[in-house]
Amino acid sequence: MTAPARLDILTFGCRLNSYESEVMRKAAATAGLENAVIINTCAVTAEAVRQARQSIRRLRKERPGAHIIVTGCAAQVEPETFARMPEVDRVLGNAQKLDAAHYADWSAPRVDVMDIMTLEGEEPHAIEAMEGRARAYVQVQNGCDHRCTFCIIPFGRGPSRSIPSGAVIEQVRRLTDNGYREIVLTGVDLTAYGADLPARPTLGRLVQQILHHVPDLPRLRLSSLDAVEIDEALFEAIAYEPRVMPHVHLSLQAGDDMILKRMKRRHARTDAVALSHRLRAARPDIALGADIIAGFPTETEAMFENSMKLIDDCDLVHLHVFPFSPRAGTPAAKMPQLDGRTIRDRAARLRDKGAEALDRHLARQTGRILEVLMESDGRARAPDYAQVLIDCPAPQGDIVRARIIASDGRRLKALPA
Repeated sequence: MTAPARLDILTFGCRLNSYESEVMRKAAATAGLENAVIINTCAVTAEAVRQARQSIRRLRKERPGAHIIVTGCAAQVEPETFARMPEVDRVLGNAQKLDAAHYADWSAPRVDVMDIMTLEGEEPHAIEAMEGRARAYVQVQNGCDHRCTFCIIPFGRGPSRSIPSGAVIEQVRRLTDNGYREIVLTGVDLTAYGADLPARPTLGRLVQQILHHVPDLPRLRLSSLDAVEIDEALFEAIAYEPRVMPHVHLSLQAGDDMILKRMKRRHARTDAVALSHRLRAARPDIALGADIIAGFPTETEAMFENSMKLIDDCDLVHLHVFPFSPRAGTPAAKMPQLDGRTIRDRAARLRDKGAEALDRHLARQTGRILEVLMESDGRARAPDYAQVLIDCPAPQGDIVRARIIASDGRRLKALPA
């Protein structure tokens, strides 16, 4: 029996990629694309690229007659890697992947990737839903003007470009009207929002406008924030607006000042600690998370210990640990590298310490009554983004009251309240 023709999208990486995959689904459908698989890749690490290549080979075996189109950040920064793969039919750049015309014209070049650094402005793309997700993402910004020495993403996304506030508010309203109870604002460098727009509005001002103009939205959540770019309006919204979820994920990357300098980060260790203390003082129930890179070039054991101590000093409970992965074309790739075993060992130690911090945080929640967002199969998310196991018949996307009765160290356990 011949498999039915269908359009599938496989998404790697960040929330912005997830949002864009919904735009791509709409664009490809508009173009009449059928019997195809679009792989929306990530370029943050070499491992992310490897996983994409592995998936492409698997998909060719599973869908022998399907068109395989590769796009996303990895396709943007190293199109030749995917063009060399016999399994791949087309390679589209990040600027091309959102345009229906590029899915309709099969006479176009097999590799269709423009110089993304020449982009100016960001066109808003409206979506009606996010397939299979309890919460919806809304893009407010794209690109990055900073040049952290480890990061290839500016070359995959181009310069920082912001969506005008009116379009953002309309998208939030549309998704809220369609039943979403939680919206997540996302971008590449989220806190850079507005610097390229007339009057230079800030992310904090945008958050306040959303809350004002979409009063029916119960929950607003923010993606990763740069600690040095949190404006006063944003701080006040996080600290005092109950509809802004008490969960802040900070792009910290390291806890040692010399490593931060070599990373070309714009904050010092004391800045991160001071911000975390200020946030916790203003909103005691807040949960802080952070990205930390393990084994950055030249990192000594003492430097690494400063990153370990940052978990306690900032009271971090949600940790994203990245073993350092050199990306060709970045300054860090040319620095003296640590051996793989040391990098893996340090990443494991960071994860272990992060797990201990999460365990302590979850243990403090026992006995509380929280409003949780149902995800699927008895799983939900607390306002602080803790995962909750709850035996509740409520459908995906509903907000229910839950009494926390225990923790298994990784998740809360709850009963309907």
